[in-house]
Amino acid sequence: MSQPRIFPLGDAALVCESPPPATLACQQRVWAAAEAARDWPHVLEVVPGMNNLTLVFDPLEADREALASELLKAWNAASGVAEAGREVEIPVHYGGEFGPDLQAVADHTGLSVSEIVQRHSSGEYVVFFLGFQPGFAYMGGLEAALHTPRRASPRLEVPAGSVGIGGEQTGIYPATSPGGWQLIGRTDLSLFDAARRPPTLLQPGDRVRFAIAGIHA
Repeated sequence: MSQPRIFPLGDAALVCESPPPATLACQQRVWAAAEAARDWPHVLEVVPGMNNLTLVFDPLEADREALASELLKAWNAASGVAEAGREVEIPVHYGGEFGPDLQAVADHTGLSVSEIVQRHSSGEYVVFFLGFQPGFAYMGGLEAALHTPRRASPRLEVPAGSVGIGGEQTGIYPATSPGGWQLIGRTDLSLFDAARRPPTLLQPGDRVRFAIAGIHA
């Protein structure tokens, strides 16, 4: 794996970024470096992202150059191997009012609707990181044949639980919000509950499988 780029983000943050593509091995390295950095003096927040890790630090106390050096050491010391996370099954109602873009994905990929559903539900996905909104899991592992660009015009309101495809990834909207992913289905599971501990159903490293709860015209 090539060396990451480490650069400042304002006066109080550092970013460690690996070049694309996004891979599980790279994300495992991000998780390991993040775990190490949480115990460092003057580090206020550790934010894992896709192919990157951001450290927020106290600019009055921390030595930025020394922190960057430690970050590079932690990255290089990480093996890129992590324990497997939990396996979580997500029941999905595909198509119809639950997946209004299922036909558009079929048209783009040249596959039939039933093939889209079968391929999407037969894959195993890994949560790379959480972002965009609380509990929104960006997952790797989407079969290349299902890759579909995001919508040209995002929706102003995507229902909570909507399962979508955005480029090379699949994901689930935890709450109703604007969004531009291609919606192929919806789950009844709650992805985020502030009263739950932890509040997010999915965590980085979890393995996700989608189960067909129904296919709708």
